[in-house]
Amino acid sequence: MVIGKGYSDRFLTEQEIRGILAEGLGQIETSGKKLLFIFPDTTRSGPFALLFHLITELLGQEPAKLDFLIALGTHLPLNEERICHHFGITPEERHSKYAHVGIYNHNWKEGLKDIGTIPAREIRELSKGLMEEDVHVEVNERLFNYDRIIICGPVFPHEVVGFSGGNKYFFPGVSGPNVIDFTHWLGAVITNLKIIGHEDTPVRRVIDRAASLIDVPKSCFSLVVQGHHDLNGLYFGTPEESQRAAAELSARVNITYVDRPYQTVLSVMPELYDDIWTAAKGMYKMEPVVADGGTVIIYAPHITEISYTHGKILDQIGYHVRDYFLKQMDKFAGVPRTVMAHATHVKGAGTFENGVEKPRINVVLATGVPKERCERINLGYMDPATINPEEWMGREDEGILVVPRAGEKLYRLRQKA
Repeated sequence: MVIGKGYSDRFLTEQEIRGILAEGLGQIETSGKKLLFIFPDTTRSGPFALLFHLITELLGQEPAKLDFLIALGTHLPLNEERICHHFGITPEERHSKYAHVGIYNHNWKEGLKDIGTIPAREIRELSKGLMEEDVHVEVNERLFNYDRIIICGPVFPHEVVGFSGGNKYFFPGVSGPNVIDFTHWLGAVITNLKIIGHEDTPVRRVIDRAASLIDVPKSCFSLVVQGHHDLNGLYFGTPEESQRAAAELSARVNITYVDRPYQTVLSVMPELYDDIWTAAKGMYKMEPVVADGGTVIIYAPHITEISYTHGKILDQIGYHVRDYFLKQMDKFAGVPRTVMAHATHVKGAGTFENGVEKPRINVVLATGVPKERCERINLGYMDPATINPEEWMGREDEGILVVPRAGEKLYRLRQKA
């Protein structure tokens, strides 16, 4: 049974948040138990410092062990300064008041445990015939040191899985590369336009199936967030149940409908995103409302890197439409499918016929990434110094849409009756 509450017209108060946390924790056995909370990293919005303080306060010294694992996926680990900021504590507090609380980064290459295989015949069914291969499932071995795992993370429209949250904090959050590669490529083959903002997707089914192999009791606090800290909703239950409840509300507050497509979209990216790998959400969330032949500009002067983890590979393969890769898979046999998936999601829909690539729209970086590198990776370039977002605003009649704090709200065309 899911507990919690959510509103599309207001935010939860701190008292309401505390009450839902207390009720949720009261549903599980915590006294004398070893508990692991999984939190997202700094590329996700939410009142994580508040949640950390309330959770640790509510639990007190009851658990035999109380730890937090940061679901990094393939992102870089957080250093001590960023960990303390993310959890709202000082370095002194971490080693005094919170000395009994462990906080750990996930490592997607080390410390993994093989927990089984989803057979090819099942993958064929889950993917609706798109894929047929064995998928070996590995997760952070730390999960198996606890009596219960509690996920705590937001639910947004998502380009790979449809809506984020729930078991996605296991895969890719704290998993190894196999499921990450497979699910991202499956999402890319389906395409962003067809998958984003849909709750029941083949990728979600694969992720939920993989999570069923984790034989530790699991619970989940699913957040519905607007802005950086404000909560519209908070739900507790199983990862599957609470995520579905949050996705229903997220569809109402995190999807914006417009009446017509725009020729130019300026996605103003917050400092939440520190490379194009994460800031590309400014493309994913806007692709549905860009006119054919139009342009998405990812405006982020603070970003100077394509990907801190995968940049060298992206420099080699560049950004291309899906069929560019699908029709030349032998050529890209050694490339991680996660990286190819990112490349095609950023480039967007298009065709590749007779050696000619035709993207539906243009993607331009107005960042600290140099023009020469943008050209090398097959993306457009604009000098960010030539753009003042305020001067672009209010020009919708000219076919220009400016999206402040882009990356979390999905934009869709309103269906005409």
